Amino acid sequence: MLWRSPTAIFLMVTSFGLLACSAATARVEPKIRVLLYRGADPIKVGLVARSGEVRIDADGDLVVDGQKQAKRWTPNGHGPWRVGSRIVRGEIVVRSHRQRIEVLNRVDLEEYVASTVGGEMSPSWPAHALRAQAVAARTYVLYEADRHRDRAWDVRSTAVSQVYRGLEAETRETVRATRATEGQILTYAGEPILAVFHSTSGGQTATAGEVWGEDLPYLRIVEVEDEDDAPHTYWRTAFGREGLSGILEAAGIVVGELRNMTIADRTPSGRVESLIVDGSTGSHRLRGRQLRLLLGGLALRSTLFEIRESDDEFVFVGSGHGHGVGMSQWGARAMARQGASYQRILARFYPGTRIEQLLPIRRSLQEISQGEDPPNDETSQEGDHR
Repeated sequence: MLWRSPTAIFLMVTSFGLLACSAATARVEPKIRVLLYRGADPIKVGLVARSGEVRIDADGDLVVDGQKQAKRWTPNGHGPWRVGSRIVRGEIVVRSHRQRIEVLNRVDLEEYVASTVGGEMSPSWPAHALRAQAVAARTYVLYEADRHRDRAWDVRSTAVSQVYRGLEAETRETVRATRATEGQILTYAGEPILAVFHSTSGGQTATAGEVWGEDLPYLRIVEVEDEDDAPHTYWRTAFGREGLSGILEAAGIVVGELRNMTIADRTPSGRVESLIVDGSTGSHRLRGRQLRLLLGGLALRSTLFEIRESDDEFVFVGSGHGHGVGMSQWGARAMARQGASYQRILARFYPGTRIEQLLPIRRSLQEISQGEDPPNDETSQEGDHR
C-alpha cells in the first residue's frame, strides 16, 4: 500500500490513475468505483428525469433503448442518475462483461461516505456513533480500492462490502458526521487498516483469524457491553429435521437420516468453529461459517450459538448478528449514548490504531460552526488512541 503519514504526500494508485496531493497543494478527492448492478436482466439507467432501458444482446453488446452501444456506454449529463430504483451522484459507466450488464458509479469519496453512513446506521443514532461509522467506512473503502486496483470496481453497494444506497441514505446527520471527520482514516504502523464492522457482537468481538484465517493485530477480541437493546443480541431459530437434512443434502453433505448435530470446537471468542452432523449412513464435519452460509445469515444470525434438539426439530439459540469482527455498531451506539467520543469508540474496537488525516480539510470555519454537534469528551481529531 502507498499511504503514509498525514504530513507526507498522499499517493493513491488505482485504475483511475495516479493521484497525489499534500497539505500545501489543492485538494484532490479520490473517486470511488461502486458496483451498483450486475446481472443479465434489463435495467433502467439514465438521468432522474429521463432514463432508458439497458439490455444485453446475444453478441454480448449493450443495447440502450434499441440502440446498440457495443461493450461500454457512458450516459451524457451531470446527474443525479437513476439506476433501477436507486438515485446516485457522480458518474455512471455501463459495461458488458461475460454476458452480463455491470453498472458502475464513480463518486467522490466523501459523498460515498455520507451515503454509506446512512446505509449502515440509523441517522437517529448519536452523533459520535455516526462519526465512528464514517471513519470506519472511509478507511474500509480506501483499503479495498488499494487491494483491488486491477478490478473494474472497488466495492459492491451491498453488505458484501458496505451498504451504499446513494441519495436515499444521505441525511443532515450523515452529512454532518462525514464533514466532522472529513479525510480521517484509521492506520496501523502507518498503513490503512481493514476497518470491518458488524451489527452486534453478542458480548465480545471475534479475531480476524477466527473468521478469515489470518490474524491482524488490531482485529482482536474485545469485550462489548450494553448491547441488550439491540434486536439481535439474543435470537432463536428452529429447523425441522427433514428440512435441515434437505438443505445439507443439496450442499453435498449426505449422511442419510439426520440424527444429531454436535458442536465440536469453538473459537477463542466462543463462536462455533466446527460441528459434527451424524446421520444413519455416516457423519460429516463442517465449519460453523459454512453452516451459516447454508442456512442463511438471517436465520443463523451469527456463529455464536448452541444447538438444542427435539423429536422433530433442531433449535439454534444464539447471540449477536454478523461475523463479529471489528466494530460492533450497536456497541458503538451504546458507548456514544454514555458520552464516549468517536475517537474513543474507534480506539476500543480497533486497538493500537491511529486516526490520521488523509486529505486536506476543505470546509471553512463557518461550515464547522453551523449546526455541528459538540464533541462528547475529547476534542482532538488527530488522536493517537493506542
